[in-house]
Amino acid sequence: MTELPRLIAFDLDDTLAPSKSPVDPRMLAVFARLLDRTTVAVISGGNFEQFEAQLVDRLDAFAGVDEAALKRLHLLPTCGTRYERREDGRWATIYRENLSPEERDAALSVLREEAERLGLWEAEPWGEILEDRGSQVTFSALGQRAPVEVKQAWDPDGAKKNALRAAVADRLPGLEVRSGGSTSVDITRRGIDKAYGMRKLEAHTGIPLDAMLFVGDRLDPDGNDYPVKALGVACREVEGWEDTADFLEALLAG
Repeated sequence: MTELPRLIAFDLDDTLAPSKSPVDPRMLAVFARLLDRTTVAVISGGNFEQFEAQLVDRLDAFAGVDEAALKRLHLLPTCGTRYERREDGRWATIYRENLSPEERDAALSVLREEAERLGLWEAEPWGEILEDRGSQVTFSALGQRAPVEVKQAWDPDGAKKNALRAAVADRLPGLEVRSGGSTSVDITRRGIDKAYGMRKLEAHTGIPLDAMLFVGDRLDPDGNDYPVKALGVACREVEGWEDTADFLEALLAG
């Protein structure tokens, strides 16, 4: 039997599931098998409620994951600016690095101004374009509830997102600005990103970074997965949840 990394961390949207969509039963099954074998973390741009709706609630309902397995699952929403782990049958907050009111207001203002200047502000979106997630401000170009297929077609090469990210970053040098999911840009406090989250995992689990593997779809320099790669953690780049499922099934079969 192949020895697995002591901890495998995943992005969520477009790695474990389509953007803001429930995790597929095939992925739930292989994810549950992985939890039986090693420590697992999910570190992604969504808020905690998205983690619950897309993944956690479904693990119990569809994959029969028990409390012992859930204790091996670590959740780091909003790009690692928050950390939840299982304690006494519930999710307990280990830390939450909130933006200050001034940082939040600046992020919201600059995102809208630069999106309008670049022609990327939609007049009729599916839900809110800007979201204050406490420890992260997120821009979703087509709105929070846009259909997956529409989001995938909006910016297939990432050029629109990257242009917006660069423009916003120039105006907010004191904050961290990264491209997120298929239509999103995420803003957090400077230095509070997915690399920060991985270091916190190391500190709280006692598992060294060189015994970890990170799986994500945005490992390019503009992407919000890139700080993990820059940190020196072993990474596996994927293109969609099906690619991740193929990789995990082969890994677990080894």
